[in-house]
Amino acid sequence: MTDATIDFKAVTDQVAGLLAGVDDAQLAEPTPCGHYTQAQLLNHLLGLCLAFTAAARGETGPHNDAPPGEPAATLEPEWRGELEHRLATLAGAWSEPSAWDGDALAGGVTLPAAVMGLVALNEVAVHGWDLARATDQDYELDSGIIATLTAFTGQDADDQAAREGIYGPVVRIPADASPQDHLIALTGRDPAWRP
Repeated sequence: MTDATIDFKAVTDQVAGLLAGVDDAQLAEPTPCGHYTQAQLLNHLLGLCLAFTAAARGETGPHNDAPPGEPAATLEPEWRGELEHRLATLAGAWSEPSAWDGDALAGGVTLPAAVMGLVALNEVAVHGWDLARATDQDYELDSGIIATLTAFTGQDADDQAAREGIYGPVVRIPADASPQDHLIALTGRDPAWRP
């Protein structure tokens, strides 16, 4: 799968499809993403959509020129509709061929746009898994997306110093685990995690 054929929409639609299954009464419950609660994870998704949309458009400004802070523990009342809108906007921004050219800025970091696009896709896909697992929903990424993200995420799997601040240590899982479980394990998450 190359930059020109990466379909953000398949992933963003899948994540948007999880939102109706989030119980507002459980927003303070944990997720597999470090110490984030469900509300913090959702706020993180809201913010990263803005940052990576700006990156795809070559914009600079408050959404992408500094590292993200700790996500808020409470959500705005209309968060579902807003996150669905931001996910769709993100997919649209990265569907433009020009988004993959030159350099892009997000989180105060400038990278080649082709790399930044993979970072963005990885963030949405893996945090989608976090949300699905925390809310006990089904979530299976497309095999092509899994292969692309596994190659991207696994390139420094044996160098924890290079992964510091990005991923936890790789979780060891059985060799015959599913490709998606291998991807999740590469991000420092336990594929067997349950709330």
